[in-house]
Parts: sequence; structure tokens; C-alpha cells
Amino acid sequence: MTMTFQRPWRTLLAAAGLAACLFGAVFGGPAAQAQEATIRKNLAERVPMMPKIDEVRKTAMPGLYELRVNGSEILYTDEQGNFLIQGSLFDTRARRNLTEERVDKLTSVDFAALPFKDAFTIVRGNGKRQVAVFEDPNCPYCKHLQQELQAVDNVTVHMFVIAILGGDSPAKAQNVWCAKDRAAAWQALMLQGVAPPAAQCDTGALTRNLAFAERYRITGTPTLIFANGTRVASYIKADQIEKLLAAAK
Repeated sequence: MTMTFQRPWRTLLAAAGLAACLFGAVFGGPAAQAQEATIRKNLAERVPMMPKIDEVRKTAMPGLYELRVNGSEILYTDEQGNFLIQGSLFDTRARRNLTEERVDKLTSVDFAALPFKDAFTIVRGNGKRQVAVFEDPNCPYCKHLQQELQAVDNVTVHMFVIAILGGDSPAKAQNVWCAKDRAAAWQALMLQGVAPPAAQCDTGALTRNLAFAERYRITGTPTLIFANGTRVASYIKADQIEKLLAAAK
């Protein structure tokens, strides 16, 4: 089950695929800084709905510049900001999608740096192996994944709830987060269909989880992140989980 975060300014952009070489260096020096200022100024004036540009980088393709927006989204423009391109940049000689590689780097997650304070844990056996899971309470594939996790022993599951599917997902997420035993409430909901009773508490963690998911492009549930940084954005079976846990050890 997938949820995509929408941005209205995208309708203003033309999609395109380009052939080019490797990315170049970030701007440096007075002339380069002036060039960056020109790009920022012109695009801000001409595309009012465009989000703030986080970074401007040269590419090895003459006259082409990379724009990073919304943390990890990549766009391209010319040296005057006269054209704006949304699409993938390819190195045709190496047959590499450079845009995809760049986004993967920007959205990679250091497992140790995950905001564990905004998750709750489900521990089985000695709990020595670890995996982080992002799920929505109304996601049917998440419920299948929870069934599979029942067969995985000696693991700590860090559960991050992200209510991205609409409907009563936010209410269910809140009631689970505010339950006395979050892990028990979550498993009762996902495995038995027993909704937790209404509850009130500080749900800042749920808001932060949504922001984290958007920042790192976790746009579908379930998404699993293993201790070695491997990310799987789909429902997988217990034997596959075991293999990935073993590889991450």
C-alpha cells in the first residue's frame, strides 16, 4: 500500500530524461556564488510556488545545474534559471541513473540515528537482532507483515507508526500511541482487528514520524530498515526477513 506526498508546484515542471556525465563540485568562489545567486533569484521570481532551494550544484554536463529541494528532491536548471527540468540524469557510458543514485544517497538512513524515542518496541526472544518498521494502522500489507514477524525470533522490532492512508488512520495511531501498553495495543489491532479504546496524550512523536517519513521518502507501508541500512519498501515473508537480519548482523 503506497501513499505519495503531493506537491502542487510539480505541475509547473516539465519531466525530462537527460544523458550526461558524473556530477561536478559544489559552487565555490565569488563567480560561482554569483551564478548561484542568479539561479535562486530568477527561479524564485518566475516559479512562486517552488519550494526553497536547499542546495545548488554544478554537474559535469556544461550549463546544467542540480537543484536540491525539500531535503532530497532533485531538479535541474540552466545557468540563468530560464529552464526547469524534473527527471533523471543518466551517464550513458556507464549506464547509470545518476539522479537515482543521488537520491538514494540523500535518503539513506543511518540505523543508529533513527529517532527511536518516537517508536515503541516489540521484543521476541533475546531481542539481539534489530529491525525498524514503518506502518500505517489501516495498511493491509502491514497486517500481513505482522503475521510474518510472529515467526521471527530473537529480534527487537522498532515500530514507527505513520498515519498516511487517511480515513481513521490518525485516530487509530493516536489511540495506540496513547495506550498503556503500545506494543500490545498495536498487535491486537493488526493481528486481531481489535481497535484500542480512545485515548489522549502528547502525539508529537506521530507528527515527527510523518516528517521523518517525508524527508527520507518513506512513501509506502510497510517499510523495513535493517541494522546495516538495507531498506525494503514492501511486505516480505518471514524467511526473507531472516535472511536480511542475518546479512545485517
